[in-house]
Amino acid sequence: MPSPVAIDPTGALVISGNKLFPLGLSNPPPVGKQAPNGKEGLQEVKSAGVNFIRTGRGKWTVAGIDKEISDELDLQKAAADHGLNTWLYLGEVPDLPGPQGSSNEALLNKIVNAVKTQPALAAYKAMDEPRNPFRGDNWIRPAGLVTAYQKLKSLDPNHPVVIIQAPRGTVAQLTPYRPAFDITGADIFPLAYPPVEHADLPNKDLSVVGDITRKMVQAAGPKPVWTTLQIAWTGTLPADTRPNVVPRFPSLHDERFMAYQAIVAGARGLMFFGGHLTQVMRPADAQAGWNWTFWNLVLRPLLLELTSDSVRPALVAPKSTANVEASAGDVELVTRQTSDFLYVIAVRRGGSTTQVTFTGLPKKKNGSAIAGGEVMFEYVQRPLPPPVEPDKQAFRPISVTNGGFRDWFGPHDVHVYRFAR
Repeated sequence: MPSPVAIDPTGALVISGNKLFPLGLSNPPPVGKQAPNGKEGLQEVKSAGVNFIRTGRGKWTVAGIDKEISDELDLQKAAADHGLNTWLYLGEVPDLPGPQGSSNEALLNKIVNAVKTQPALAAYKAMDEPRNPFRGDNWIRPAGLVTAYQKLKSLDPNHPVVIIQAPRGTVAQLTPYRPAFDITGADIFPLAYPPVEHADLPNKDLSVVGDITRKMVQAAGPKPVWTTLQIAWTGTLPADTRPNVVPRFPSLHDERFMAYQAIVAGARGLMFFGGHLTQVMRPADAQAGWNWTFWNLVLRPLLLELTSDSVRPALVAPKSTANVEASAGDVELVTRQTSDFLYVIAVRRGGSTTQVTFTGLPKKKNGSAIAGGEVMFEYVQRPLPPPVEPDKQAFRPISVTNGGFRDWFGPHDVHVYRFAR
């Protein structure tokens, strides 16, 4: 029996005793198909840092449930074979607004009892976007989801339940869902023509990602938040209602900004949606069933950074008590603290390109002042003292004076600073 999946006080998951910042694909590459480099698709995404894949389905049926569960168990095995965790989508099943004995209750019993001991299972994805106003009067009321949550937890208390909302609605409208989940969040896909049709906020910039994440943090209360970011989405797909749609994808600069801004705003996990939408892929990718072009150009480099030994510790670390501030109002930041380093993750919402001053760095544990740090994944070539070999690359150094430093920021720039404690 796998050990229970826990939630750390920081909001990180704890699986088999290890703290994890979820980085997932919704949906992942098809099982058994190869990436362009010849690796099996799930092996390739795992090698670059993906640790979660969404499984399950949007529609579970009474007539087909045995076959549907059999297919799910095959996916669970494939994930386990590649060292991946699964986030099992329960579709419309986890809604029990009526009396006991409903078809949804019977399906929930059967699905959960079949999968709850699978070693890859890490979390359940409950109802998707229940408060989406596009549901009209059929938006899903919290009461039925709370009942379903209680039922699910009685069947399987060892795996958290996640509800992802649409990037719409107010904190007051979303807060009543809090008893129906262990983790919440929202999907937010700002890149389309025209921009940011996906959300209902006046901000039409990429920085709406942080606004939505902060809203979900408020609605979640003490519970953690995962933010789902864009590969592609339905607003970038051709349809009868959108015959002249122009597909649009994030660049690496865009995706990196969105990921780090979500983290700064409080996200304790990131999912990436739309790699499976074949309608807007290159023909070779469509044949392979997944957007490997986007993977190689954007997502793989970002994930390698996020899961590096340099950055990963900050993602599961608690917030620091350091009162670091930026001189520019459009620069957002969060400080994280490990036993060895203080991290400052800073992003610029937009605006112009200027130098920004940061103040408030604390002293080291030994009482001495911080004299300098490094900027993660920004490199310089320079001779380094032993034991570092002179021809090795080093992260860009940053000088600190009296607890402060300056650095350049352009629109949607990200800098991740690390200072030895």
